[in-house]
Amino acid sequence: MNLSPAQIRESNRSILQLIGSTPLIALRRPSGGGAELYGKAEWANPSGSVKDRAAARIIEEGERSGELRSGKTILDATSGNTGIAYAMIGAARGYRVTLCMPANANAERKKMLQAYGAELVSTDPMEGADGAVEEARRIYAADPARYFYANQYDNPANWMAHYDTTGPEIIAQTGGRITHFVAGIGTSGTFVGTGRRLREYDRSVRLIAVQPDSPLHGLEGMKHLASASIPAIYDPLLADEVIAISTEEAQAAARRLAREEGLLVGVSSGANVAAARRVAERLSAGVVLTVLCDGGLRYLSERFWEER
Repeated sequence: MNLSPAQIRESNRSILQLIGSTPLIALRRPSGGGAELYGKAEWANPSGSVKDRAAARIIEEGERSGELRSGKTILDATSGNTGIAYAMIGAARGYRVTLCMPANANAERKKMLQAYGAELVSTDPMEGADGAVEEARRIYAADPARYFYANQYDNPANWMAHYDTTGPEIIAQTGGRITHFVAGIGTSGTFVGTGRRLREYDRSVRLIAVQPDSPLHGLEGMKHLASASIPAIYDPLLADEVIAISTEEAQAAARRLAREEGLLVGVSSGANVAAARRVAERLSAGVVLTVLCDGGLRYLSERFWEER
């Protein structure tokens, strides 16, 4: 069937239509475990990470409420992935984007943000994500008429994106058989939104949160709950269990996924898979699913890939 130019324009009206509906990938079962293990390939989103879902919903809700409109600049703090998603969507929608990000964020993320045309404000690396949040709040307070402060850590649109999309996709893709959901805590939107939807579907689904094992860690985008400021959207009563993963274990898992399964993913994905394998190893049966948050191309400058 030949489409008219108008039909072609309508069918391709927005890159936002490419967000979501990401595939599940079967991972190798751990030795000694009988559970099925899957990763949800969120790098298949158009800017390359799970954060496309939340960023799109935050921007859409901002437009719907009138808080975001032509002439305003999207402002937020980011460790990288949400910022890249904002920058992509901002470019597509015609908004300027200003992002506060720790100065030690890796080169690939900075280059991606610059490629999309975002303005970067570097913050003290020793203050981590919390320092970037404080700087974003300061900028917004100084000129609120200029900015739409997206506030991903406190904005309910973050978790609602996953409640409405990620959760239903997982239920459909597993045929409703999912028994365990494992996801890292950063803003907590993925874990909270998906977890609430899965728990609503089946009260017996176990929800396992993943965090770094210490305040000083190399798991970009993830929070050590005992030492970091807690996002307002986080629900401390939701997790059945919290598993702590070291930076080294997450890096080793990411290397293994690349070299043994052909999956080039980031370090937070490595942390999620390491935790999911722990869960699967102790089960005689079940369906364990975790999130492959982003691809590994935006981490290739990091030296852990060189280890054998």
